[in-house]
Amino acid sequence: MTSVAYRAEPVGRAELLARLDRVLCTGGRALLTGPPGVGKTEVALSVAARAEARGETVLWLAALPADRGIPGTTAAALIASVAAAVPTAQGGDGGEGHVLEGLPGPQRAAVAMLCREAPMPEGGWDPVALRLALARILRTLAADGPALLVLDGVQCIDPASADLLRFALRLAPPELRAIAVDTPAAYGTGSEFKDGRPDPVTAKPLWEPSEADVLNVPPLQADEIAELLIHHRLPSRMAGRIHKASGGNPRLALAVGRSLADARTPVHHAEALSLSGRARDLARGLLGAVSPDVRATLLLAALALRPSASLIRRAGRPTAEADLAAAERASLIRLTEDGTVAFSAGVLPSTLVHDACWAERSSGHAALAEVVDDPVEAVRHRALATDIPDEGLAAEVSAAAETARRRGHSTLAAELALLAAESTPGLHGASQRIARLVDAAEEAARAARADLAMRAATDLLARDASPADRVRARLAVLDTAGQGLTGLDEIYVHAMEDSEGDTGLRAAVQLRLAVKHVLADGDPVRSRAAAVESAELAASVGDRATAAKALTVQARMDRVLGSPDAERVLAEARALERVERPLGIRNAAQILTIRHAMFDDRLTEARDQLGALLPLVERRGSVEDTIELLHTLAEVEARRGQCAAALAHAGRSLALTLEAGLSPGPAWYTLALAETAGGSFARAASYARRSAQASEEEGDHVFLSRSLYALGRVQLLSGDVATAQETLRRVQVSERAQATVDPSMLRWHEELAEALVAVDAPEEAGALLADVRPVAERLGRTTVLLACDRAHAVLLAASGCADEAAALLTEVAERYGTAGLPLERGRSLITLARVERRRRRRSAAASALQAAAIVFERAGAVPWLGLATETPTAPAEQTPAARGALSALTDAELRLARLVGQGASNQEAAAKLYLSVKTVEARLTRIYQKLDVRSRSQLATALNS
Repeated sequence: MTSVAYRAEPVGRAELLARLDRVLCTGGRALLTGPPGVGKTEVALSVAARAEARGETVLWLAALPADRGIPGTTAAALIASVAAAVPTAQGGDGGEGHVLEGLPGPQRAAVAMLCREAPMPEGGWDPVALRLALARILRTLAADGPALLVLDGVQCIDPASADLLRFALRLAPPELRAIAVDTPAAYGTGSEFKDGRPDPVTAKPLWEPSEADVLNVPPLQADEIAELLIHHRLPSRMAGRIHKASGGNPRLALAVGRSLADARTPVHHAEALSLSGRARDLARGLLGAVSPDVRATLLLAALALRPSASLIRRAGRPTAEADLAAAERASLIRLTEDGTVAFSAGVLPSTLVHDACWAERSSGHAALAEVVDDPVEAVRHRALATDIPDEGLAAEVSAAAETARRRGHSTLAAELALLAAESTPGLHGASQRIARLVDAAEEAARAARADLAMRAATDLLARDASPADRVRARLAVLDTAGQGLTGLDEIYVHAMEDSEGDTGLRAAVQLRLAVKHVLADGDPVRSRAAAVESAELAASVGDRATAAKALTVQARMDRVLGSPDAERVLAEARALERVERPLGIRNAAQILTIRHAMFDDRLTEARDQLGALLPLVERRGSVEDTIELLHTLAEVEARRGQCAAALAHAGRSLALTLEAGLSPGPAWYTLALAETAGGSFARAASYARRSAQASEEEGDHVFLSRSLYALGRVQLLSGDVATAQETLRRVQVSERAQATVDPSMLRWHEELAEALVAVDAPEEAGALLADVRPVAERLGRTTVLLACDRAHAVLLAASGCADEAAALLTEVAERYGTAGLPLERGRSLITLARVERRRRRRSAAASALQAAAIVFERAGAVPWLGLATETPTAPAEQTPAARGALSALTDAELRLARLVGQGASNQEAAAKLYLSVKTVEARLTRIYQKLDVRSRSQLATALNS
């Protein structure tokens, strides 16, 4: 028997595990099937661990490929495993003798022959006796209660053992449930090739499975791959790309992730993905499931832009349909009804191309060039079919790149632009090649293809290029780095050196530095200075586009730093944008104007502008622009209490982010906010943690603060106040390190103040509110002041001023309703209900909770409804005198009192509440005074009386 002990539930398998439990409960048999590496064994292990935790006997039997050629191997292993398992379950002395006791003589003799403990006669063992013996042995597993038999790798079980197991399972009692884990022969296990074609060795199933018995284990979704990477401490920021490369296969995804981690691939190189080592080996293993002829057909599909069965057949593979059908059976590709080919994992076509020799790739491209019906694709294939530079061909490829750009195919345009440069003769056309390399780098930047931009820049920087060309190439690389700007200092330094004397280029470099200083350095002061210089330089040479972008960054930093000039500078940037009509809206004045409206809680105005802009961007803009708008729209709708809309927009932004292979940190942050509003506090915390990890990987200070704020807020709402305080303190330290002044952009002050009150630090909470209130008043941040009032009311209640707290909370709730912030209104009503309970005004508390519940129900704020239906703090059986005494305790004191009353030592209570022992001792002294008790036993009596 193999002990499975406790195992964490496999990522993304909750629904499958629930279905598997239902199948086992109703039929007692389940067959898990799917391709290698999809996680079948992990699912079975999880079910086995649950069964073992319930006290059931669990028998785990794993067959290996070598077992298939040795008759009776698995059956003998099963008998030995039962011998080890049954004494544990039944209290016996152990050993095979115990298992064989009670077997009739012929059955015992047959088992001895099977286990090689007795000589085998010429005729072999008695098959009937052996069948009956195995059936009797299996029944002993469930003799004292339910038992679970897991047969892993059933495709490797030798035919003789399979025949014995089939009979024994048919006679097994209902208490014996069985899971078979199978990798079908279509995936390559148990197959060999005859005459160049696969010849799978098929075996009869161990039982005749019904449709309900068979559970196919599907690939993981992109978001589930991200969670898997986090569990294994791998780079989650590239979850979208890893999902594409792996096709959702967990084993392949982990191999790709480990390849990246081992190679320490920088963020700006990550598009290419380092697929060496284990990842390539796994891909080769999957491709090994099909014959060489099928692989040759798949190579053509990997070389084509839009592969289809018809195209591949016309390119010289007359058996294309049959070959592709075999590949589909092996789960290597998916075929649509029109014959279009899609690989199940991106690592498969890249491995096919990687492992093919130059002659195979060249002949494949040449064949495809003759049969494709698109001139752009034909030129691409002709260029890839030769390794001899040719100016005429390079000019054709360059024209094809322009055509692809006009069609809106940015990635293809970037690939063709680089191919045109690489096809240009270097000796006599050096200047032409350099010009095309610059174009290729900038085209890659527009397509957000970091790998292509780096290839173009590396080639250019190795040549005798002008300083201006070197700067343009380096700027293109910087523009593809996304959120991850750490580790690129050398590029900035060289760009500054090469831009010396060129005002326009210096303005462009300063603009990139302004972005770096805020994201990677967390320094808005330096960011603003660089933006101001960029705007001035750009204006001096009439570059309005760069000036508009620089002024936008300046306005953003002015807002962060609490400058009253922020709106004036933003208006200047908007005026320049109207003249220039920028291609994108990310980091543009237009979107910053909308975000300012959101910060000021002019939410209807922000929503209307976003609603008008989104359809236009979806039709004509880049995917990054669409994601930016969806992020902002989700934040606005969450704040407005339109919870379903917030979740929908946040979900779309995450899907697009992962599909595009961008860093998921910002999308996870947005989804954390949406889940906090209308989904689940637990999911919100999970997304916030993922966002924090991805932001730390990227070195992104801005989104690290945001994600920690989202996490601390949901921890506070969930009642985990000690942890919330720690998380929000990290936000406080980060925001102060970034010199952030304006309290409306990330509203952590109110959350931290409430957390401090809850952990019995009222003086610090009061000081924090006293610091932030004058700033909010100076900047006119009305709703920030409202939040300060709510936090101040919590402080008043903790200080014993319950009447003043209740009056203030009533006013705050009304003003939040007037401001169009329903969730904040409901939250204030919940706080009011808690204060009213402390005043022993049960009816008023119930009314406040009912009003909050109505607000949350209208908004679809599911997790908040749970808060609005919470039960009173004091147990119902307490006497009125006891309830009156306990009402004098603060929430923090009451939590400590209950822990100590339940027997916790001061050290244990300090650890659970994240306090020092001295703080616990001081707080206990106050509790004893308020309750008029002198010992822990008296405290326990007071709590339970």
